[in-house]
Amino acid sequence: MKHTRYVLLWFIGILLLSSLTISAQNQNAARISAAGEQFRLVRVAEDLDYPWSLSFLDSGRFLVSERTGRLLIIESDGRRQAVSGLPALRAGGQGGLLDIALHPDFRNNALVYFTYSAAGTGGTSTALARGRLVGHQLTDVRVLWTMPKRSSATVHFGSRIRFGPDGKLYLSTGDRGDQTRARNTGDAAGKVIRLNDDGSIPADNPFAGRQGYLGEIFSLGHRNAQGLAFRPGSDELWLTEHGPRGGDEVNLVLSGADYGWPLTTYGVAYSGARIAESPTAPGITPPLWHWTPSIAPSGLDFYVGDAFTSWKGQLLVGSLAGQKLLLLRLNGQMVTEEEIILNRTIGRIRDVRSGPDGFVYLLTDSAEGVLWRLEPAK
Repeated sequence: MKHTRYVLLWFIGILLLSSLTISAQNQNAARISAAGEQFRLVRVAEDLDYPWSLSFLDSGRFLVSERTGRLLIIESDGRRQAVSGLPALRAGGQGGLLDIALHPDFRNNALVYFTYSAAGTGGTSTALARGRLVGHQLTDVRVLWTMPKRSSATVHFGSRIRFGPDGKLYLSTGDRGDQTRARNTGDAAGKVIRLNDDGSIPADNPFAGRQGYLGEIFSLGHRNAQGLAFRPGSDELWLTEHGPRGGDEVNLVLSGADYGWPLTTYGVAYSGARIAESPTAPGITPPLWHWTPSIAPSGLDFYVGDAFTSWKGQLLVGSLAGQKLLLLRLNGQMVTEEEIILNRTIGRIRDVRSGPDGFVYLLTDSAEGVLWRLEPAK
């Protein structure tokens, strides 16, 4: 009996030591020097199931969507609880529960906006809904907008959401794997959509009331945009989108502009066949930056904190295929330089956010996804 007790005490001691060691490793991660700053990576939460998007709640809490269909509230210590009340969605391929955004007056109205792949006759399409977050439940859930044309394809849902300084909601949609849809003015695929916060169409949209155009269209000719960010202190909407084989783009989104897909692209088809005769054409707004080979950009934000002074006001870009976190340095509306912050260090980066605490937060796209924090190395 005494021997059994000693073994049990020894086993508990080993567990405690292991726990302390893991904690110490987490808090004393290796110092990384990149893009003019020194920082360390800290795991905030792990074992996430293909996390897609991140928003910041109060008291250091996070709201995280998992593509497979869960919305989570994650505490600052990594504990999490699922939020109930989501509408039915179809997860599969690139579809599922996708982006999330808090209403600009969230502190008072508790409204959460989210995109997802909605099923119906003809397949699935990108949909936008909102609900009121009460505890760990969404109440008063309403579907605000659904792409009218559904498809059996399971790719290119787009789905980034941003509220602009004008109070309007901007939403990217993908071409759903059919490139002919992107410049079709009667189709919502391959567009940036602009809506009022209740889902209605603003009267000052560029095509509102114009015959042959959907009134919600703000810009067209996009392949699959998964990065949207407003430049602080301005009304500039920046966008990153996936090209085919090469030709990923950074675009400054202008009202009523045509970005050319598939008439213009720097990429080629996956077979190697040519798609466009030229990467430019009259009447087409060219990208400010492009990548060949493709990095598969997903997640975009301007850094607005004070923890990394040389990054302030610059553009952070995550990538899936490239497994990189990039810093794009800007001079006005020109991209002047690209610097690598992370390169195949943590895996596929799905979302990038500049946090209210001045740190940078990342989500990795994996069945064992992680919420990471970049903080200055001490």
